[in-house]
Amino acid sequence: MSVGWSQAVHVSPLQVTQSEVFSQIQGDVLLSSSLWANIALAGLSALLFVYMGRNVESSRAKLIWAATLMIPLVSISSYTGLVSGLTVGVITMPVGHPLGGQEVLSQWGRYLTWALSTPMILLALGLLADVDRGSLFTVIAADIGMCVTGLAAALVTSSYPLRWAFYLISCAFFAVVLYALLTEWADAATAAGTDEIFDTLRVLTVVLWLGYPIVWALGVEGLAVVQSVGLTSWAYSALDILAKYVFAFLLLRWVAANESTVAAGGPDGTESAAPADD
Repeated sequence: MSVGWSQAVHVSPLQVTQSEVFSQIQGDVLLSSSLWANIALAGLSALLFVYMGRNVESSRAKLIWAATLMIPLVSISSYTGLVSGLTVGVITMPVGHPLGGQEVLSQWGRYLTWALSTPMILLALGLLADVDRGSLFTVIAADIGMCVTGLAAALVTSSYPLRWAFYLISCAFFAVVLYALLTEWADAATAAGTDEIFDTLRVLTVVLWLGYPIVWALGVEGLAVVQSVGLTSWAYSALDILAKYVFAFLLLRWVAANESTVAAGGPDGTESAAPADD
């Protein structure tokens, strides 16, 4: 039974070094490939997005572009931390967990990635829809709360029920984000004239983001229906690829081609429109 940590390494989790974790990651092709694939795609995406935004001129479009560019930049940094073993640790699952008493490789650095990258996704969406700044702050704050409590759920080893308590709190924060995307922000996008692309990105975001708590619940951290850390990691990585890089590409392509619409929906509605980049 593989749970992502070689039981042949007879050491206490507190004594596990980065070198040992790094060796374990590199020795697991499924796990390491899920990390290296994201590093490569994040790097290529960053270069592509810089090129796509080369002719953006209006201030609102530039803000959307800057927020979107931060998504792959944060990802490449955090995935490098994961593959190096810097943001990966070994935890002993609590009593009651299907893997209770066993040492499991925990990729807690993923939650740092999400805490920094998902606010950029929401910032870009909020700017696109020209939402009220109070609403934008509230939703981003709820998103960060979702990621932080998700991290707590992944790292609690003292009590199995407390892992699920943090999980439910994280889901409550997530509900705030979903409510805004499906109601208030959608109405704002219609008023701003960006509802065409916003609706597409909203569906993409909602569907893919719902996948993360499902993976947590079924993977090693939750019910351990899937007990392979490598498979769980690939599930998260696949979601990241679609929810970040594909999302960002669709957004920037539309903004570059419809900059006049984006500029006209600025905070004061008076910014002169820049010509669209054909």
